[in-house]
Amino acid sequence: MGLARHSIYERTLSNFKFNIMLKILIDATPLAPKPSGVGLYVANLIHFLLSQQTRESFQLGIIYQPGLKTWLRGRLDIPDFLEQYSNCHLLPIPVRISNVLLDYFPSLFSIYLEDSVNSIDIVHGTNYTVFPYRQPLKVMTIYDLTCVKYPQYINSVVKTYFKRIKHCLQWTDIVLTISESAKQDIVDYLKVKPERIWITPLASRYSGKDEGIAPLEHPQVAYDFSRPYLLFVSTLEPRKNIIAIVEAFNYLKGNYKIEHQLVLIGQKGWKYKPILSAIAHSHWHEEIYHLDYLSDSYVAWFYKQADVFVYPSHYEGFGLPVLEAMTLGAPVVTSNTSSLPEVAGDAALLIDPNDPMELAEAILKVISDSQFRQDLIQKGKARAKLFSWERTAQETLNAYKSLLS
Repeated sequence: MGLARHSIYERTLSNFKFNIMLKILIDATPLAPKPSGVGLYVANLIHFLLSQQTRESFQLGIIYQPGLKTWLRGRLDIPDFLEQYSNCHLLPIPVRISNVLLDYFPSLFSIYLEDSVNSIDIVHGTNYTVFPYRQPLKVMTIYDLTCVKYPQYINSVVKTYFKRIKHCLQWTDIVLTISESAKQDIVDYLKVKPERIWITPLASRYSGKDEGIAPLEHPQVAYDFSRPYLLFVSTLEPRKNIIAIVEAFNYLKGNYKIEHQLVLIGQKGWKYKPILSAIAHSHWHEEIYHLDYLSDSYVAWFYKQADVFVYPSHYEGFGLPVLEAMTLGAPVVTSNTSSLPEVAGDAALLIDPNDPMELAEAILKVISDSQFRQDLIQKGKARAKLFSWERTAQETLNAYKSLLS
């Protein structure tokens, strides 16, 4: 890893001693009006860092890049959903062009960037890249390495990530990631020294306390909640192993006559058609419901009412839906691979994601043993309390400060 030279550390530390406050700039480009995935992480990180500014004596700014179509139209205003932030700056170049500059002209790009980071101490790239700024120290978040470990589960755009990540590591000072499992992958595949990697775990978008019954008063979908159901929440894509859920469901319906339905909540992702085909060819396809994007409160209601939350993903950097399910009292069956055991602890039933029958047996155990189910629910709620966005923000701030020690 081509980390910045010690002279940069020393210069920045010297500057910091004469500054009133540490000045940090975070890339907010992944944000959207309805954030999910990386955008959800960035939104919460910014919110909870802002809440700590006065106590911790630092100044937080955000920088944002316009979309390509917006840029081509010459519209270079800060988006409406970012107007809530007083210290917001626009980098007037879209991601597609900055990626080309990163890949082929990093030195030229670093000259172009200078005016955008005047008097900034630390810049944090939040989406697998950080730009080659000359003066500030540089932090990059890497969420997982699906792009190299499981290329069969990703699209052509994501396949370009690995090369760009390695390129950015030439000037990155520290790396942030979201689990011990992801950290080990970064060590193994990118050869980053462990002491240069900081873990900042994610947290649920739900508190477990203030999610009410509003969805029933304002229904978004016509679903009969009197029927018990198994639940999955995430994007429909191969990595999530949804076909295994359908196969396990078919087995349980055919051999054990379970009365449950299957509810899949999530937008269609890469290679979703085989998943929809598996549903269509199921003998019980009329009892399988695919619901697209729903509001947070409505998804919360589905979590709360589920008899089992099923998440047999092949690989996760963290596995946020597992934590959300535990937060809201859904017993969890999930994979024994990647970060999922780390997040779930002893509060979930772990299975081999490559064995649909093991998945079916685990589901059957949960729905047929009420005491076991209640034990999972209580363990899950206790486990979920270990994670919070306040903790994420504090661990991130600790990582920033480590650059100056």
